[in-house]
Amino acid sequence: MQPLKARVRNGQLVLDDPSTDLPEGSEVELILVDDEFDPEERARLLQAIEEGEEDIARGDYVDGFELVAQLRAKREAASR
Repeated sequence: MQPLKARVRNGQLVLDDPSTDLPEGSEVELILVDDEFDPEERARLLQAIEEGEEDIARGDYVDGFELVAQLRAKREAASR
């Protein structure tokens, strides 16, 4: 699902695209976008996140803890 976008107009939140397929009564959480990304940078970031999610779904990733353990083992072996 694509993120919903809204803007403040006259003190009220107004969705950029008012149509949604969310069930009636759904609760949404709004988070203020307070960064220095321009729209193109934000689009690239969101694309990279989606690609990362696809990689994980395919099992194409390295566990961070496992990677750190491997690097430590290599460092210890090299220092002997």
